Amino acid sequence: MKDAFIQALTLDSLAELQHIPKSDLHNHAGRGGSMSYIGQWAGTSIHPPIQPFEDLSEMQQWFEENIKVHCQGLQGYLKRIEASFAQAHQDQVTVLSMSFGMGEVDSLGSMEHFMTTINDLHQRFAPRTKFYPELALDRADQPEAILNRVEELFSYGWFTSIDICNNELAQPITAFKPVYRCAQSCGVKLRAHVGEFGSADDVMEAVEELELQEVHHGIAAAESPQIMKWLANHLITLHVCPTSNVMLKVADSYDKHPIRTLFDHGVPVTINTDDLLIFNQSVSEEYLNLYRSGLMTPEELNLIREHGLNNYN
Repeated sequence: MKDAFIQALTLDSLAELQHIPKSDLHNHAGRGGSMSYIGQWAGTSIHPPIQPFEDLSEMQQWFEENIKVHCQGLQGYLKRIEASFAQAHQDQVTVLSMSFGMGEVDSLGSMEHFMTTINDLHQRFAPRTKFYPELALDRADQPEAILNRVEELFSYGWFTSIDICNNELAQPITAFKPVYRCAQSCGVKLRAHVGEFGSADDVMEAVEELELQEVHHGIAAAESPQIMKWLANHLITLHVCPTSNVMLKVADSYDKHPIRTLFDHGVPVTINTDDLLIFNQSVSEEYLNLYRSGLMTPEELNLIREHGLNNYN
């Protein structure tokens, strides 16, 4: 597929890119579908945001007012999960890691019902996609209050990784060490959102203290050659989301995105969507954005694509 991928980029062909296997390893459940899919179901037209957001709160407000208003309640939530799997199928995302919060599990009444429901949607709408569910914690969660719950959820053997997301400043990431030791004992991948709004030192602290294997975002590491060298030497993969970074003003533009610096320093990276229902860019479009900007060559982007596909091997 290497030659086909390179040709699709050089021809600037989104249609051809959509037939080539790729991964999406940083994808928030319920936000991974397309606006057109949800709009068609709701009988309305949904338009993407026209300017960058000032912060996560403004982004969430936009999501509530422009997306969730059309798909509320449990039915709306499940339609958005359906849309995420349908998008993976349409864009030939053959390796998909999608994160779910504990509240999402509770919305279906039990872990057993939740697993059955999500697995059914997976098989119906993206049966050829390898699906790796992730348990996402909120940075504002009180670790001591959720430790037993996390252990219980991992006991089902369904979740394959753990993450901490939302406000990086809510509390020190070291507070989650007991939770991550529990997750580690369950044999899941250890990930966390860090270095999106914080510093390179924050990335290093999170990786060392929580013994992370992978980082969601982590682009602040580009500020430090020493930390990039350490990440490269220890094969810590950063799951980067270019459009999300631009729309949240942590990257100036595609042609100045830190993924260039990270790649040049040997840090393993992947390219992902984050919240497609907000940022309106598929995985294929993310590759095109970086190529069109002149930031990366087709050959370099293919190496990134292949790394994503091999992430769970």
